[in-house]
Amino acid sequence: MKLYKLSFALLLGIGAMTSCSDKLDVSDPNRQTSETFGNSADDLEECVIACYNHIRMEGTYARVGYNLDVTRGDEVWNSSQVWYMPFDDMNDPITDEINQWSWRDWYYTINVCNFILSRVTEENSTLSDRYKRIKGQALFIRGLAYYNLAGYYQNPALITDYNDYKTLDGLYASNYQEGDTDGNAQYDRVLDHVEKDFAEAMTLLPAKTVGGEWAKGRATSGAAAGYYARTLMMRHKYSEALAVLKDIMSTADGGNQLYGEYKLMAEFGDNFREGPEYENNDESIFEVQFLDLESQGTDDEWTPVNTSANATQGHAIESNYGPGDFGGWADLSVSPWLYNLFLSEKTTNGSLDPRLYWTVGTYEPAWDGYANGNVCYTAPMTAGNYVVTNNGYGGLPIAKNTNFRTNLYDKIVVGLHCGINLRLMRYSDVLLRAAECENEVNNGPTANAYKWINAVRNRAGLADIDQSKYNTADKLFEYIANVERPREFGCEFGRGFDLIRWGFFYSADRLQQLKEHAAVNFWTKANFDKGIYTYTPKDAVNYNGCSKSSFDTFKPGHEFLPIFQNTLTQNTHLVGNSANKDSNNASYFSGKGWTVHPVVNL
Repeated sequence: MKLYKLSFALLLGIGAMTSCSDKLDVSDPNRQTSETFGNSADDLEECVIACYNHIRMEGTYARVGYNLDVTRGDEVWNSSQVWYMPFDDMNDPITDEINQWSWRDWYYTINVCNFILSRVTEENSTLSDRYKRIKGQALFIRGLAYYNLAGYYQNPALITDYNDYKTLDGLYASNYQEGDTDGNAQYDRVLDHVEKDFAEAMTLLPAKTVGGEWAKGRATSGAAAGYYARTLMMRHKYSEALAVLKDIMSTADGGNQLYGEYKLMAEFGDNFREGPEYENNDESIFEVQFLDLESQGTDDEWTPVNTSANATQGHAIESNYGPGDFGGWADLSVSPWLYNLFLSEKTTNGSLDPRLYWTVGTYEPAWDGYANGNVCYTAPMTAGNYVVTNNGYGGLPIAKNTNFRTNLYDKIVVGLHCGINLRLMRYSDVLLRAAECENEVNNGPTANAYKWINAVRNRAGLADIDQSKYNTADKLFEYIANVERPREFGCEFGRGFDLIRWGFFYSADRLQQLKEHAAVNFWTKANFDKGIYTYTPKDAVNYNGCSKSSFDTFKPGHEFLPIFQNTLTQNTHLVGNSANKDSNNASYFSGKGWTVHPVVNL
């Protein structure tokens, strides 16, 4: 079941747009306001749907809000050399309006969540099941919004009372308090509240199995628990996170039904296809709903202020990733490091890791007879005909979350038209996070850690992990962080969040490693045919002689995005973050007692 958007222009700025006082106070029953609307469960259900609608906007997950984190990682580089360039280069200027789009759209979302919560004020124990679900979803989506805002902007303004957002002044409440010395104090305050929202949502929402058809496409207790664990891990609360992750996994081990029942899909690729037989599947813990192409409207709707009843309700991730020769915008490509990481290990039957097929759009002899074979948007691929993302700079195409391999369409319909739901959290993430937490808590590998990693490896056809090779905390961490997670989640949202929580921006060795991972060589077929160079887009890149590496231009503090200067100018209560000031957050990280795992050559 998909969640369709409200055609009612609902509460887009529900409080920011309340009217001025009238001398004659007469209510128009055909024109509802924030005072007359929201006093019934039916009204609030419409608000909940509006919240879900907001998380599929330009600045949330439909394009920029998703890809800003993808470019922040080391698995992807900017092959257009234009769009997303400053984000990929980790030095976005404070005057770049694009970085404000995510800020804008998440605050629209928060506003509607706060409205719902202002209407459901009774003790949780006295609420009906329907109202528990309404409140739980509002808490989850607000937690999700602030999780993203903190992860992108470090010190966003924390607004939890709807009455503080009845004017735009409320939106820009202070993000500093007396005595704060840097933005990390607010970072902690925001994440404290994110933990609180997710923890409460866990107690109000039904498990996936209990929710049944209702739960398809909606937040459940399992989704809240998964994000609660993620938030705990952002600040190295590994013991607490591990307990939650174990509860999520308990059903797979024959335990309780606290959060629902999840399992890995037999086919990895089923997580990246559209259609009811693939979406909201047994592996999916939370995903953003988009309409399949043939079910969509015609109007691209990029921002929350658009209210077309005929919106496409698709996303533009595919447009950003798709090769120019097949109609894509050719913006982002897979790093050669990630591609070659897949080649470093074969399956037990001697074939390639099937995750490569769904992640990177390349021709491989191993794909003859596998899935839809060597295909690029229904066009057969051959060994000598390299399909690159951008004809001017080359680049290996990103196949994940596109129809590159699905054989459904012969070219990209650019704009907000891709109908593949974005799986923001999958059960494999729970398994690998649990293994990471287990390794941290016990200062070294355990049988459980190996077991959970093996579940992910075995689904891909790989043999059990070699325990003798990864027998220390540092070695297993290196494997999880720079082998298994990239192969499982390569080119998906979340890598930038991981690099921050691991402290990779605060270690010279780790920063050098990121530079090497992100190293690329520009490539054009014409120059290759002329013999000007002999390397191909697939070849591993020597950092010392590469065309570029995204992290060469990293500025301290720019692991976060700067708060847009116009926003700061117009709202003097706000203060810039570390990216605005080019200030280093290393002291915050070390001051918490956290350490960066040393680089281990595996």
